[in-house]
Amino acid sequence: MINRFDRYIFFRLLTITVFVLVMLIFIFIMIDFSENSDDFADQGAEMGQIFKNYYLNYIPEMTRLVIPVAVFVACLFLTGQLSDRLEITALKAAGVSLYRLIVPYLVFAILCALGISYLDANVIPRSNAERIAFEERYLKNKSEKIDQNDIYRQPSPHTKLQVNYFDKNKNIAYRVQLLEFEGDRITRTTNANRMVWIDSTQSWQMEVVKELVFNENSYTEESHTTKDTVINVFPRDLARTTSDIYQLTYAEAIDYIASIERSGAGGIEIPQVQLFGRMAYPFSIIVVIIVGFAFASVRRRGGKGAYLAAGLTISFLYLAFMKIIEPFGYYGTLSPELAATLPHIFFFLLGIGLLIEAKK
Repeated sequence: MINRFDRYIFFRLLTITVFVLVMLIFIFIMIDFSENSDDFADQGAEMGQIFKNYYLNYIPEMTRLVIPVAVFVACLFLTGQLSDRLEITALKAAGVSLYRLIVPYLVFAILCALGISYLDANVIPRSNAERIAFEERYLKNKSEKIDQNDIYRQPSPHTKLQVNYFDKNKNIAYRVQLLEFEGDRITRTTNANRMVWIDSTQSWQMEVVKELVFNENSYTEESHTTKDTVINVFPRDLARTTSDIYQLTYAEAIDYIASIERSGAGGIEIPQVQLFGRMAYPFSIIVVIIVGFAFASVRRRGGKGAYLAAGLTISFLYLAFMKIIEPFGYYGTLSPELAATLPHIFFFLLGIGLLIEAKK
């Protein structure tokens, strides 16, 4: 009997979750389209392009973001229904522990978490990259640059680079200065009107170059029309945006953060919090299952409406906690790992406490 009950719970959760997920995605698309339709029209985007290149690529990210809410609503709805019908009470009277009843819920949550984690690590970044490229082309006010101008990098312990402006579409840096020094003494300065990235050689080519080489008592000056140079800075190091991490697989994101450290750029905590947040986010599905089951397994006044209202309230508090904590990680008040995981740890402990209370 209990195995039939497990299968019933699993497939009912799956059915309700898919239904809620489709409804949430549909509502999100309608709201987003109503907000951006004027920009699409102004920039000349065709309807086929909008839905093929933008919304089809947005659906995987939307799914990742809202699936915890869909699972939570499904858990509250199904468990509340079982509680109202006194089915949970009957199973407990028959000697079935509440901890045993939550097993199919946990199996469902773990499978969802593993699936979303795999998609987020390998599939979703590709669709995000295409969607963000579309946004940059057709939507106004979508600039997410971290460095706008006067960009400073330290390619090596004895070299500093200043770039007045970088065009990421053309991979060209304008008004560039490269300083080389030993201790507190500058040994060479290199100024260039432009610095162009050459893909074939994976190096930079400076144009209209003026070099000053300093010794103890004098200096020499050299001018070049063009000059090839190899420095430990890549185009992506000069064109960082807040959405970079979401366009990279886990392995690529780790390499990206390492390259930022090598280049001496600041603000490294932002991509670290974002990456750890991505990795921890699927765990929220397990957390909301525990919280939802513990809350709805006790029969309450108000019926299904009370369960759904509680679900929306808890979902809002969970999301708000995540958004409030993130800036503490960005500015170094908390470690990036703690800032990304603290909300999940808090609500997990809350769920465990509710589950223990419900069993009494």
